[in-house]
Amino acid sequence: MRFRSVNPYNGQLIKEYEGHSDEDVKEIIRQAGNAFNRWKEVPFEERSALMYKAASELRSSKEHYARIITLEMGKPLNESYAEIEKCAKVCDYYAEKAAVFLKDEPLDPPHGEAYVHYNPLGVVLAVMPWNFPFWQVFRFAAPALMAGNTGLLKHASNVPGCALAIEEVFRKAGFPESVFTSLLISSGQVKQVIDDPGVAAVTLTGSELAGKSVAATAGNNLKKSVLELGGSDPFIVLKDADVRTAATIGAKARMINTGQSCIAAKRFILEKEIAEQFTDIFIEEIERMKFGNPEDKSTVYATLARQDLAEEIFEQVKRSIDMGAEVIYGQLPGKIESAAFPPMVLGNLKPGMPAHDEEIFGPVASFFIVENAGEAVAVANNSTFGLGGSLWTTDIKKARELAAHIESGAVYINQMMFSDPAVPFGGIKNSGYGRELSHLGIREFTNQKTVWING
Repeated sequence: MRFRSVNPYNGQLIKEYEGHSDEDVKEIIRQAGNAFNRWKEVPFEERSALMYKAASELRSSKEHYARIITLEMGKPLNESYAEIEKCAKVCDYYAEKAAVFLKDEPLDPPHGEAYVHYNPLGVVLAVMPWNFPFWQVFRFAAPALMAGNTGLLKHASNVPGCALAIEEVFRKAGFPESVFTSLLISSGQVKQVIDDPGVAAVTLTGSELAGKSVAATAGNNLKKSVLELGGSDPFIVLKDADVRTAATIGAKARMINTGQSCIAAKRFILEKEIAEQFTDIFIEEIERMKFGNPEDKSTVYATLARQDLAEEIFEQVKRSIDMGAEVIYGQLPGKIESAAFPPMVLGNLKPGMPAHDEEIFGPVASFFIVENAGEAVAVANNSTFGLGGSLWTTDIKKARELAAHIESGAVYINQMMFSDPAVPFGGIKNSGYGRELSHLGIREFTNQKTVWING
């Protein structure tokens, strides 16, 4: 199988890559297993030195790596720079913190001495998406490798250049051969990798359908899995909020990466007293944003990563409008002829409409008007997803109380949802299970071994 890297902004072919055969895959897994047997014995100090070098390589070659992202999946260049810097940050974070997070943890048994000891699991497969093609890999790889595991990457088929560039980062940093390897394979070959006895665990960021498939295969093999399956994050604005700030940041939270983010604000839930003001400011902010070539540093949003993604959003929006949704802002295109899709705001949404029930992975915002804070939480929870959420109010005591009742993996108060190495990241419901980042993330792919000494 061959993989094609295509610039979504102009449709031009960048490069073609030859994929790995089933026999290639078996050999790569074997080599990763051999590398694990050596890597797990490497002291934290030596692993840290290499991970710091990976961070340095990312920063020193930021222009090179950022342009690969921008050309291959269409992210505006300034956002690509920020993504590379974030990857360097997570490398630095785990280089510094891994030994602390994985040191023996004392317990309090009824007699004797007991503690938890952390051992790496082995070869971990990561099945990763295209929308943050470096960050989502590094947020897996930095903790997994620092814990002593080795990593295999099955990246999205439209970003093979990013997959090989990430492998290049670790190679240039001096990591031993086969500690991290990119597999250029199809989705159909993933089952073969998970089934292989040489693979210990799997993590996936992607669609619900892909998550269910990977989880089923991992479960059938009794192998650990971590899933992050996207979301339809609520952005709740109460009547006592700083509305201008909330609306300004809300527009950014919807349009980041041209709306192609799992944790982008997608459902805006507004108390009726401030709904009109919020809507006006939100639309003003959207209209200020420049559409254009992602290589232009003044571009704020660009095309989506592929034309079929624009076609999918078109169908979701069209069906919603046909079912009675109101177009508050924007206009549905007559037809989709490229990877571009315009920003839109939809209202009057009811259960059964795609804009109510589904994740729209692009620059379309769903607006809901509610009577009070209690109804806002109920609307937020009326979703099959539960990744993150944002809550805006000047009453912090009330915010804490409401946050406790929002069904999601995270609630950010008076700020947009984002990920950071220092805090856990992950969801519930159809947004998946398990946690990445922080001390929880590095422990996901370890054996948390109890040692109890009598005497």
